[in-house]
Amino acid sequence: MYCSKALLSIFGLTLVYIVSVNASAAGEEPGPFEDRTEINLFIDEMVAEHKFDKKELTALFDKARLHQSIIDAISRPAESKPWYEYRPIFVTRSRVRGGVLFWQENEAVIKQVSEKYQVKPEIIVAIVGVETRYGRHKGNYPILDSLATLAFAYPPRAKFFRSELKHYLLMAKEEGFDPLEHKGSYAGAMGMPQFISSSFRSYAVDFDNDGKRDLWENTADALGSVGNYFKRHGWTAGQPIAHKVEVNGIKYKELLTKSLKPKHTQDELMLAGVTLPGDIPKDIKGKLIELDSGDGPEYWVIWDNFYVISRYNHSALYSMAVFQLSQEILESR
Repeated sequence: MYCSKALLSIFGLTLVYIVSVNASAAGEEPGPFEDRTEINLFIDEMVAEHKFDKKELTALFDKARLHQSIIDAISRPAESKPWYEYRPIFVTRSRVRGGVLFWQENEAVIKQVSEKYQVKPEIIVAIVGVETRYGRHKGNYPILDSLATLAFAYPPRAKFFRSELKHYLLMAKEEGFDPLEHKGSYAGAMGMPQFISSSFRSYAVDFDNDGKRDLWENTADALGSVGNYFKRHGWTAGQPIAHKVEVNGIKYKELLTKSLKPKHTQDELMLAGVTLPGDIPKDIKGKLIELDSGDGPEYWVIWDNFYVISRYNHSALYSMAVFQLSQEILESR
């Protein structure tokens, strides 16, 4: 999805679609993979399981390059920052202005996507704003290089990226493009919405019905894919996303867990000392989270739609940035 996802929690990797490092700008000279053992095992697996041609894959990976800057970038995810440092990266005047302009320029397709998938248009706009500044920064790394580097030279997430590399090669075959053709983030996230390979295969759509799913240059496909992703992950029209709240006493601290899944009834939240707004739909469950404002903690109750945003990138900070950016864009229209 900047993983975002991209993080990549994006699906399990809270980091991803956030900071893209330009290898050439860093003066890096990527080089070949010196140890080919894991690559050769991977090639054999793709041949056996998915009928790839061994010579073609061997030739393909001869062209893949290892980038130290990719390993450096994934080792310092933006989500490791406190909220008061994270928020100013994404919720800025320029990004709000960019969102208003992007919405104006693509109003018809945004309306169509929102109506088809029943997802708030400001959320769709904010996602591409956070991920790629409305398509302006889609990443400079060859996706094959990114995924190969992390699959074969980054042990902490090798299993995850090996799977994404497999999805990317299958995706290239299904969509009919050269695996060396496309570029993306350091974590292999691609296109305007920064989908990772598995998400592309599962959720990307050909929204304008031109016969292909293009998340790089086709705005309709990119926005439609975001809408589809949210709908498939359980977005519910008309439901709230998050409310800033006051807390009293100390019992509320028992509710502060790492999970973002809303599981507490409104009665449970209030009995724990959480003051809720009076206009919350009945019977929906919430989750209390704490953010570091720099001047002390601030508290929010998040609802199921916030949790859906977090399926794009499994981070409370990311999801809150998307939510707050969406509200500022909406208010500025």
